[in-house]
Amino acid sequence: MKNIIIATLFLLMTPFMKADNQRTKVDALLDGLHQDAHEANFETYFARYSSDAVFLGTDKTERWTIKEFKDYAKPAFADGHGWTYSVVERNWEGEGSTRWFDEILFNEKLGHCRGTGVVEKKNGEWKIAHYALTMLVPNAIAREVGAQTKEADKL
Repeated sequence: MKNIIIATLFLLMTPFMKADNQRTKVDALLDGLHQDAHEANFETYFARYSSDAVFLGTDKTERWTIKEFKDYAKPAFADGHGWTYSVVERNWEGEGSTRWFDEILFNEKLGHCRGTGVVEKKNGEWKIAHYALTMLVPNAIAREVGAQTKEADKL
């Protein structure tokens, strides 16, 4: 009887264990992305993206294919600095071979930012298919920042 109970519990827990294993893998993908950016590891940073990935930066003009993003990032990584964003929190949604996330990040220059994106499992490996980085503007200063944005757009 004891063996039946243990076997039943194992069968009931298996889907959660698999889901937790996938969560660990996709967390490691993003944690590695941020570490590679911090250490300016160009090759490993970009190996985390799918070949058809899109990256959206904080400026309205920054919608890049992965090749365009590499061209943008190459000088920053070449001087050994890259960029540093520390993860404050991360949330995951989805099941199967496509997941999406949002994360709050902190950067010394930009303050708190939000990264959002989609990861896909391709050929047994998780890859970032879409990443968007946005600056978080507190409501208390949103009107002022909005006015500054409109002025900058005129330039």
